[in-house]
Amino acid sequence: MARTFRIKSDESIYHIMCKSITEVILFKDAEDKRKYLSLIKKYKVLYNFKLYGYCLMDNHLHLIIDSNGADISKVMHGINFSYAMYYNKRHKREGHLFRDRFKSIVVTNDRYLRTLSLYMHNNPTDIVGYKNCPENYAFSSLAIFLGKKRDYLKLVDYRFIISFFGNTLKNARENYYNLVFRCNEEKLKQEIEFQDEKAEYNCERKILVRNFKPKDIIDFIATKMNISRIHLYMKYSRKLVNAKALAVVLMRSLCNFKSVDISNTLGNITQSRVSKLSTIGIELIGQDEKYENLIGDFIKCYS
Repeated sequence: MARTFRIKSDESIYHIMCKSITEVILFKDAEDKRKYLSLIKKYKVLYNFKLYGYCLMDNHLHLIIDSNGADISKVMHGINFSYAMYYNKRHKREGHLFRDRFKSIVVTNDRYLRTLSLYMHNNPTDIVGYKNCPENYAFSSLAIFLGKKRDYLKLVDYRFIISFFGNTLKNARENYYNLVFRCNEEKLKQEIEFQDEKAEYNCERKILVRNFKPKDIIDFIATKMNISRIHLYMKYSRKLVNAKALAVVLMRSLCNFKSVDISNTLGNITQSRVSKLSTIGIELIGQDEKYENLIGDFIKCYS
């Protein structure tokens, strides 16, 4: 049976749902869930999308992702493929992990977005011990929304959604928490009907247009790292690995380049090496304070 065409846009906000195949638990323990969150972080750095919330249950997960100009299929394929490889290796199994492709619903208006966020954060109330305190569930972003937990991975852009619930952050959090308990599947189904409205979904979001030139990226990295741009084209230079790695990440993120495109641009570099450099660059941006604002700094310079 042929796959149905996935409705998507580089400017969309998506409700992402993933489930494991029937006989397999998607997350066997906390370590699995932490791994999945770390992969979201990795690909968030790479593709510069926005995550408006998450909830990881044992056999399924919910994400609210603003693609911010990225291809949502590439984002989710990267996350889920990497997790499946980790899962099979750790739990000594083979074969598919996820049930079909991920499911995605395009968010078409603020009302649906609000209800979706509440519904997602209501999920842990079905777990014994969390019925009256879903904010204590460690693998949901609800506690981050409510200011009860620090977002150590810097994953969630919660202020966009929470701003719909009150004039002040304190008031918005109080309203949000109370509404979480009033949200249920029937209410969500009612709200989904609003997707059929023809009105355009307007909000204050700014979409990142990914049409940057690789030449500008090379110039920017050369200046940032205080090196000659010609060094980025050299085949062997261990001391310049970080510079190349950062250039690779920016090309993948802001030019929508594939490994083959980067290989052709830099020359004297294999696609396998591009993949390794990409991993190095993502770790640098995610862990080294010197580079954590690198992508934003480039965008400011060349927008």
